[in-house]
Amino acid sequence: MEFLRPATWEEALAAKAEHPSAVPIAGGTDVMVEINFDHRRPTHLMDLNRIRELRDWEVGDDTVRLGSSVPYSKIIGQLATELPGLALASHTVGSPQIRNRGSVGGNLGAASPAGDSHPALLAAGAEVEAESVRGTRFLPVEDFYTGVKRNALAEDELIKNVHIKKAEGPQQFSKVGTRNAMVIAVCAFGLALHPGSRTVRAGIGSAAPTPLRAAAAEDFLNAALADGGFWDSGRAIPPSVAREFAALCAGACNPIDDVRGSAAYRRRAVGVMARRTLGWTWESYRSTGNGRTTEGGARCA
Repeated sequence: MEFLRPATWEEALAAKAEHPSAVPIAGGTDVMVEINFDHRRPTHLMDLNRIRELRDWEVGDDTVRLGSSVPYSKIIGQLATELPGLALASHTVGSPQIRNRGSVGGNLGAASPAGDSHPALLAAGAEVEAESVRGTRFLPVEDFYTGVKRNALAEDELIKNVHIKKAEGPQQFSKVGTRNAMVIAVCAFGLALHPGSRTVRAGIGSAAPTPLRAAAAEDFLNAALADGGFWDSGRAIPPSVAREFAALCAGACNPIDDVRGSAAYRRRAVGVMARRTLGWTWESYRSTGNGRTTEGGARCA
């Protein structure tokens, strides 16, 4: 195994073009586990830790540009106001040591269905900035996942930044695990209210071959909120609407039975999380008049 250590982003792109099979590593929280258990034996590892720009972020008018190596601890400490759903999801990642090393870019590159950042990115609305020596392209995060631990990157591409819409309304994240910490999600759910466009986005994790949006559930809820004038009135959402939204979210799943949980349990749990996160976010919207939920931690379903 050969170890590459580019000092600049340009050197990293050139190295990736020359060695398309090179596996990028920054935090190494996923890659090193696979190597240590002999699940993966790449010909080249590419260390990105010398490239400072990958650890930078920028808060713009509408979006946050998040470098691919920005660790979860920085999101929690510095970006909880702008990205509350992602900050809540970051709280649930591993241990403090893992949160200091792991990053959203690494989570995307691994493309595990159980990655904790994925439901929050799907709910918030994110784009992945991929670059190669051939140029740059932007991929909507829902189009980035192509299969179990597979993504849409070309062989010569690297993730440079993730562009995430700043929260304009309450967001939530919920995760079911076999214990309260240091655990891979049995299933997870992210929800974000977007009052400007009067839409709701929902992301599901660890309940299908890829992370996914609950598109039919979103369409139903967006129509129900619009037809009932709920955005203007701030009235409570009827239980029947919440139940149907939950059922549609559960129906969007395509889970498996494994050692962490059965397919039936995952569908049931996603429905419960959908109903509860909708209640939490809508109550926050009603009580604050388009406020943001940024305090506390991710909810236990």
